Formats: sequence, C-alpha cells, structure tokens
Amino acid sequence: MAKVPVQFTLNGAEKAEFIDSGTTLLHALRDKIGDTSPKGGCHQGTCGACSVIIDGELRLSCLTLAETCNGAAITTTSGLSEGGVLHPLQRAFLDAFATQCGFCTPGMIMAAKVLLDHTPNPSRDEVVEALSGNICRCTGYEPIIQAVLTAARSNSQNAA
Repeated sequence: MAKVPVQFTLNGAEKAEFIDSGTTLLHALRDKIGDTSPKGGCHQGTCGACSVIIDGELRLSCLTLAETCNGAAITTTSGLSEGGVLHPLQRAFLDAFATQCGFCTPGMIMAAKVLLDHTPNPSRDEVVEALSGNICRCTGYEPIIQAVLTAARSNSQNAA
C-alpha cells in the first residue's frame, strides 16, 4: 500500500506523518500519533465514540480518511485541558458523574463542545439533539445532559 504524507495541527501542535493511503483518522491518531482519546467503538460511524473536531466541526474519525485532513486543525479531548486544568465540560462530566465506564465520554464531550461553541446557552432539547449521534450504554444519558447544561451555565457566568 502506498504511503501518503499528512500534515495537520493536533491540539495546537503541528503533526506530520507518512501513513498508508486509506487510513482513517482514528487509526492515524491512535496508532501513528499516540492520541488514544478518540475511541474506536463501532468503526461504522454509528456510536460517536471516535468524534473529534476538525476545523470547528464535529466529525467521526472512524469514517474520515486521514489524508483528507491535510492543513486542518484537529481537536481531541486530549487537547481540551490547559496546564493541568480540566476544560469546564470535562469538570462538569466528573462532577455530574456523567462518566461510568468512560468509553463514550470523549465523543460526548466533543459533541457537547461543538454545541457550546455554536450555542453557548442551549436548551435541554438542543443538548439532547447535539448528543443524539453518541451512544452510551451506562448512564441513561441524564447525567450527561445535566453535565452539558451545567458547563453551559458555568461558561455564561464566567463570561458575565
């Protein structure tokens, strides 16, 4: 299989790799670069565990070819905390007990981050819709929804 060069910014750091043509972004991130925060759940684009943000938009890394990300800015949950301080969404998930097994958590947090970036004060229905592409088999979703709403309130209080 032919190797292709890919270059992108991952969590603020420039990355350049040679990868096999046809490699998914999920495998490039996990196997070549070592960012294991996106999880490979279904590998079919139905569970959302592999969600990352590419140029401000939520994308499923298991369906995205790495070679299509040349020049892109990619964010994973590994890039959300700063200086050892958790991002407000990460803190809210912990405080609300929204992580049980934790497998879906990275995708849920990334979906919630995109929502809050575009809609800083979402309604409960908007949170439910934003998370609808992510599957959780442990929490029953309510703690996750509450964590996102709490993070939104926290963000709006900090902005005031």
